[in-house]
Amino acid sequence: MAARDKAGLRIGGASGFWGDSLAGTGQLVALGQLDFLVFDWLAEVTLSLLARVKARKPDAGYVPDFIEAVAPHLAEIKRQGIRVVSNGGGMNPAACAAALAAKAAEQGLAFKIAVVTGDDLKPAEAELRAAGVTEMFTGAALPEKLITANAYLGARPIAAALDQGAEIVITGRCVDSAVTLGPLVHHFGWNWQDWDRLAQGSLAGHLIECGAQGTGGLFTDWREVPGWDDMGFPIVEVAGDGSFVLAKPEGTGGLITPLSAGEQLLYEIGDPAAYVLPDVTCDFRSVRLEQAGENRVRVSGARGRPASGTLKVSATVADGFRMIGAITIGGREAAAKAARVGEAIIARARRLIAARNLADFTETSIEVLGSEATYGPHAHPAAARTREIVLKIGARAPGADSLELLAREVAPAATATAQGLTGLYAGRPTVQPVFRNFSFLWPAMQTPAQVHLGEETFAVASPPPPAKTPIPEVSAVAAIASTGHAVPLIALAVGRSGDKGNIANVGIIARLPGYLPYIRAALTPEAVAAWYAHTGVTRVERFDLPGFDALNFLLHDSLGGGGVASIRIDPQGKAFAQMLMDFPVAVPPGLVPESEGL
Repeated sequence: MAARDKAGLRIGGASGFWGDSLAGTGQLVALGQLDFLVFDWLAEVTLSLLARVKARKPDAGYVPDFIEAVAPHLAEIKRQGIRVVSNGGGMNPAACAAALAAKAAEQGLAFKIAVVTGDDLKPAEAELRAAGVTEMFTGAALPEKLITANAYLGARPIAAALDQGAEIVITGRCVDSAVTLGPLVHHFGWNWQDWDRLAQGSLAGHLIECGAQGTGGLFTDWREVPGWDDMGFPIVEVAGDGSFVLAKPEGTGGLITPLSAGEQLLYEIGDPAAYVLPDVTCDFRSVRLEQAGENRVRVSGARGRPASGTLKVSATVADGFRMIGAITIGGREAAAKAARVGEAIIARARRLIAARNLADFTETSIEVLGSEATYGPHAHPAAARTREIVLKIGARAPGADSLELLAREVAPAATATAQGLTGLYAGRPTVQPVFRNFSFLWPAMQTPAQVHLGEETFAVASPPPPAKTPIPEVSAVAAIASTGHAVPLIALAVGRSGDKGNIANVGIIARLPGYLPYIRAALTPEAVAAWYAHTGVTRVERFDLPGFDALNFLLHDSLGGGGVASIRIDPQGKAFAQMLMDFPVAVPPGLVPESEGL
């Protein structure tokens, strides 16, 4: 590998999902002083949506937002020598590259654009069936027909493309952090067996992969975060040893502190001792987060072990249809009226579909939003007395006909049920197909990536499976029993929640190290399972991250199927951490200042 400049690298993350603000690109190009600009656009179901688009239009199937975000800034990107890495290729990276090249040509510019393929395993469906793959969380057999099947590729093909001089790299499905790790390995010449550096580089990618979430977006202490109208997008300044500083452009909104950075670190991870990626298995339990200036946090301490030798494959399957509708209801006893209206609409639709010999609903959901319906038994009694709510009705069925009939029966409730129904501004609810995620593991060696750069195409192989390596022990903080008074968890901690399929994760960080023993004593897996019992959770796992005084919980089967398979108002568990903030934690007198006891 050719020698390179070993100075630190500045990488900016300009998107966190398909639909994110396009302003991040211009902000980072103008203010970021970047070496690399990276984009993450893909969620687990995004590829099924792109596959449907590609089926109708063969030259589509990529994320059009990527082109829209980058095209206006191509001249400045070229002038500054910023290199770009994006997974916006979706289901059609080659077409994405062609579209971007055309935009550049219109401006008299040309870029060396590399395309990474190999993630699409749909053509190998027969091989997958012969191998008898099963769902990695439930053990279910592979369904009869797959819509998509995409492996999460790693950073190796990205680094290889950059080694060959690519100025822009466009991939299909890769792990979110790979768009950052690839440039780091390329720039510093890290060895692919330098596990600790690979883990640190992956953590850098994890902290910027969700855009403004890494700069104080969604922070528990939201009142402390300035400038929501001009949120800064995240930048990592990475040193050759893998340590890095999380920052943002000066003069932009947002807040970067150890607590806000810690929330993003915990977001959507499982076991922090085994955060499994294609290139490395990361151990985040001993990560340290230190304030290194205003809106600057230094991050170190991630450890790594060999990768598992398998890749996660996210497949999507058709699973019937769903309908979700909403009505505003006002006046006295609004919540009680709404519950009865929802029950009546579904009962009426069931009577009508039975008369027509249509299939019954497989699932229904009534949520009275504004009465703290998502809190279950933890709702404040006063919420039931609200005089303005939104009634949300959801249903699933194997066919669309039953749901079309239900959708037609929502509006008539405005003249046949209670006074105060209004707000049908979106019109009749629409019936949509459901795409359920089906995840499984596949040997990495059987999934080589291909890099296409100009007239050249070359394969980038994955490493063979390693020998099993033990997980190092890390001591958890001992619990401290207390018979003192109780304070809500928010007085002691901050938190963030997210999802992986039908599993919600809730990460909790103590505001002060001395608070953690009391938090840990209160938040046992059994206590957390009981708190969320109304979600249907079947099992709770708890993990310790003593490096920054944190806990991570996994709530299995708590999201009603998760993603677009769910008909709940919060199918991704985004509000789960907020629910836990009211959990009572016993502490001794004087531990928490009275003003913070809430």
